[in-house]
Amino acid sequence: MGTRFPYGLPSGWFQVARLVDIEPGAVKPLRYFGRDLVLFREMSGAVRLLDAHCPHLGAHLGHGGRVDGDEIVCPFHAWRFDGSGRCTKIPYSEKVPRQAAIAPWVTVERCGLVFAWHDRVGRPPMWTLPEIPEYGSDEWTPFEPRTWSVRTCNQEMAENAVDLAHFLYLHGTASMPTTSTSVDGPHMHVHSKTHMTTPAGVVEGSIEVDSYGFGYVTTRFRGIVETLLLSSVTAIDEDHVDVNFHFSVKKIGGGSITRGVGKAFVAEVTRQLEQDIPIWENKVFLPSPVLCRGDGPIGPFRRWARQFYPEMTNDPVDLDAAAE
Repeated sequence: MGTRFPYGLPSGWFQVARLVDIEPGAVKPLRYFGRDLVLFREMSGAVRLLDAHCPHLGAHLGHGGRVDGDEIVCPFHAWRFDGSGRCTKIPYSEKVPRQAAIAPWVTVERCGLVFAWHDRVGRPPMWTLPEIPEYGSDEWTPFEPRTWSVRTCNQEMAENAVDLAHFLYLHGTASMPTTSTSVDGPHMHVHSKTHMTTPAGVVEGSIEVDSYGFGYVTTRFRGIVETLLLSSVTAIDEDHVDVNFHFSVKKIGGGSITRGVGKAFVAEVTRQLEQDIPIWENKVFLPSPVLCRGDGPIGPFRRWARQFYPEMTNDPVDLDAAAE
């Protein structure tokens, strides 16, 4: 367990790569979920994710390993492993030991991204990830990525969407949004009405956030320009995360108009996130926060979040009562 956050790493789907960054035959070492991992892409195109170390003498397959067909070859003694982690051949031995295997990870591809299923007690995937209709549409621009590494945890970042007061007092928005939430298993929907400041004055808008766990979140901004943000926050360990943002803007007028308005809006969202970073990196998580009216639906959010921690117990206080 980490020292800043008491519940450990959550279950869910989390981004581990972009397909454009791993061509067929490529091998990539990764460090996520407190584990060393190796990602490789078979020559047939399938992406595989395994624990990193060879069960023979512990070599890291991500450093010097190579792909041959649909298998990865250890750089140390050339043991070969398929996408399921099974050792298929040892070049100097006719017999492969039964224990010669590496733990595989379940992955899925969405929107040109690779997501891995993480569950620290080993449960199989408990939900699927929806497709995103805007992705690949001629009416929307290609994804524009942004990445950060931040000293925080998944829950602290996800809670931002329902922390209403900070939008006004930290980010300087025109007003505090009004928000409603609904949940359906791992899916949480948050609808916010907002007021956005523009050179032409204040414009009414809305923000629709759909979270499928902590690692697959779509945010649709409407008002100034329709913008889609697909975000995934992936734990490196219990105190650090990689933040992956992917922006797409609905095309309006000519290409220059779309680029200009879209660029300004993406810059504003980026500005707000970077204002949050020093807060996240220096605050502590309070299991029993002192809440008040106007804070937003932090209580419902935390009750929804419990399902992503296998051993989570009830909060020591009623979060709704704390806000009275």
